[in-house]
Amino acid sequence: MRGVHASLVTPFTSSGEVDAKSLERLAVHCLENGADGLVALGTTGEAALLDDAERRTVLEVCRAVSIQHGTPLIVGAGTMGTADTIREARERAPLADALLVVVPYYLRPSDEGVVDHFAAVGAAVDVPLLPYNIPYRTGKHLSAETLVRLLSLDCVAGMKHCPGAVDHDTLALLAARTGKEILCGDDMYVYPMLQLGASGGIAASACLAPAAYAALARAVRDGNAARALALHNALLPMVEALFAEPSPAVLKACLAAEGLIDDPAVRAPLHAPRPEPVAAALRAFRTAL
Repeated sequence: MRGVHASLVTPFTSSGEVDAKSLERLAVHCLENGADGLVALGTTGEAALLDDAERRTVLEVCRAVSIQHGTPLIVGAGTMGTADTIREARERAPLADALLVVVPYYLRPSDEGVVDHFAAVGAAVDVPLLPYNIPYRTGKHLSAETLVRLLSLDCVAGMKHCPGAVDHDTLALLAARTGKEILCGDDMYVYPMLQLGASGGIAASACLAPAAYAALARAVRDGNAARALALHNALLPMVEALFAEPSPAVLKACLAAEGLIDDPAVRAPLHAPRPEPVAAALRAFRTAL
């Protein structure tokens, strides 16, 4: 679970179906250009907007590419309820090397409830879990102490941590040195979190620029601070533009412009992006190269 893992979009055809060929092309592009693994059925993949058959198609395509390249496949799962999360986890575990399970959202359960939730999900499947901590979307803030408790569970291999800042809890979590993998899930914070001891990142932006993110992680690993900082500074304008509108609308438009997917369509309630952030992201991406 170390290194940078590309959080894949789910491409659609012009008629609105899942475009398996574009998905395969994108997945191969990411792995052949340095990504350490793939993430399927995450938020970037519009997983909640797919039906069961479409999710199965996505998993089968990504599993096949991962096997061919000998790299791990992380699969998103989870809802606000424990029973439904267990059902999803059991359905998806056979095609996953790890399950990315979001902290229960909207209900805002107690910290004890969150720990019990992950323990129950982990007991129901045979693959490790990566809790997905993203409080600005779930509405549930977990202290560093609770995050460390989650990492102490035997069923948990690491965590996708998306605090929206390098805050006190992030510093305390990384300083705890739990021995479990901490993956940064906020694309613009991959560099500082790597420097603070994170194991890697899960980045939507790595779909567009896998080689640059691989180079960034390698520079940090090799102790080349100047190179890592230069790459971070080059990638930052691209990331800002990619997330200027609800993701993955801008990212899909850029991937289509680069020929990595055939169509930039997103599903409602997402909307096609304005041309300005797309142009800005492409300009920054081409400069960063």
